[in-house]
Amino acid sequence: MKRSEDRILTTHVGSLIRPQEIKDHLLARPTDGYDEAAHRQSLTRTVAEIVRRQADAGIDVVSDGEFGKGISWSQYMLERLSGFERRFLDENASDPYAAGEDRKRFADFYREMDAADARSARGDGGAVKAESICTGPITYTGQAELQRDIDNIKAATEGVDVIEAFLPVAAPASAIPDRRNEYYATNEECVFALADAMRIEYKTITDNGLLVQIDDARAAVTYDRMVPPASKEDFLSWLAMHMEALNHAIKGIPEESIRYHVCWGSWPGPHTTDVPLRDIVDLVLSVNAGAYVIEGANPRHEHEWRVWEDIELPEGKVLIPGVISHATNIVEHPELVAERVTRLAKLVGRENVIASTDCGFAQGPFHKRVHETVMWAKLEALAEGARRASEKLW
Repeated sequence: MKRSEDRILTTHVGSLIRPQEIKDHLLARPTDGYDEAAHRQSLTRTVAEIVRRQADAGIDVVSDGEFGKGISWSQYMLERLSGFERRFLDENASDPYAAGEDRKRFADFYREMDAADARSARGDGGAVKAESICTGPITYTGQAELQRDIDNIKAATEGVDVIEAFLPVAAPASAIPDRRNEYYATNEECVFALADAMRIEYKTITDNGLLVQIDDARAAVTYDRMVPPASKEDFLSWLAMHMEALNHAIKGIPEESIRYHVCWGSWPGPHTTDVPLRDIVDLVLSVNAGAYVIEGANPRHEHEWRVWEDIELPEGKVLIPGVISHATNIVEHPELVAERVTRLAKLVGRENVIASTDCGFAQGPFHKRVHETVMWAKLEALAEGARRASEKLW
């Protein structure tokens, strides 16, 4: 993993807004009109284009935009794992996704937001009212799709002015969220079986010379889902178990090839009951990763940069803070970006900071958070802000 040795490097969290041709292929997939060969050719072409556009915007460490994921950032694992089945819920049943203290307090707001999301989702698997049930042994079956994505990003970076490339994938706590276990003796046994399967994805990516980014929004979000009626101690115990499972999954993989991403979910809601970073930072840093990608531009959490005043970033590790929000169409001023970068660089060391976004600009093929033109303006502001921060720091 490259460091900011002579200037602040830039990256983002991974997911970018999909072009219409990719969405058209995915919409056709359940029908007789689906052309798999054409879809593969489209992925190769559009990934090459999206990598070039990232480079043009000034992004140093690029992704494939998650174009190869057919559902959402976490539910895509339903297509790459055995052992799960989907059970559609009755229209009057409670939605497992519509839970949490934030949703209770702001129920009217969430009804409006969910209705707007449903209108725009157009078939996004993550928006379907259904449960994912583990009914058999969990094994990894997505080798072909994964290798396709690896080949596409590696080909796309040839001859393009970027420093490194990464593929974002889900953590054990976040893969197929709200899953239910009906096969393993305990939930913990199910989690570790999932971790064993996910290890194949993590290791294959790094074995191919790419960085792997392990996305774990559910690590923090679950606090809002659990407490109350559970206690904070119950949540921290749950989180520690999932961190242990993740370390089990990445054991032996070089730390410098791993980025671990934590955020408080990607939705533009109130977030009044989010767990504070200070309460979980020790567990986050317990993950054996080379870099920690942590949300920092969200106005509910931006003040938490002060956590690093008395929490020491472990030696040899990199902090990749979010200094651009993915959840608002307001484009941050480069001076604000530079301010966010420099105050952290002065605490953890300029060479240990890479500037990023809070989260992905699209949570799935059919679900975006900002307009596409705004997304590119934000990435350009990120690059310009990093340039200004570099002038102040060097």
